[in-house]
Amino acid sequence: MSIEVVNQYFENYGGIAIFIIVLLEYLNLPGFPAGVIMPMAGIWAANGKLSFLLTMIISVSAGLLGSWILYFFGRCGGSVFLKAYVKKFPKQQKAIEKNFEMIRQRGCIGIFLSKLIPMVRTLISIPAGVLKFDFLKYTISSALGVCVWNFVFIGAGYIFGNRVFEWLGQV
Repeated sequence: MSIEVVNQYFENYGGIAIFIIVLLEYLNLPGFPAGVIMPMAGIWAANGKLSFLLTMIISVSAGLLGSWILYFFGRCGGSVFLKAYVKKFPKQQKAIEKNFEMIRQRGCIGIFLSKLIPMVRTLISIPAGVLKFDFLKYTISSALGVCVWNFVFIGAGYIFGNRVFEWLGQV
């Protein structure tokens, strides 16, 4: 997904587009990279389309909803899915077991820190659900991690985005 396409969605649909695109990104769907989506939302906020606070609320809500969906996917049928996945991709078993072990050892801190690591941040929700990690603790840990992640990327777009575009225009 190109920057122009993301910007067009934002222009046409506003905060709803931010919510849907961020939700899809948190569901780990291909084509929705945070490195493009979040800074663009920050640029959009910097240009007065939405306030920074509202952009953060929309993006954190979308990220949390996406995390909940994957959590409940893991809780309701993730173990069956993971068995089939490992059978098809046996080399991935070690990485999956590492995620389970991190949740078992570090609990809430592990969930929070996982939300700050690319790729792991979206996938950690499934093992948390499979392990039936306490939902309230999961929600708080996820919300804090999502908030930090989104703040960094949206904030970068808000602060530096227009300067980058101006610099690119001069090159």
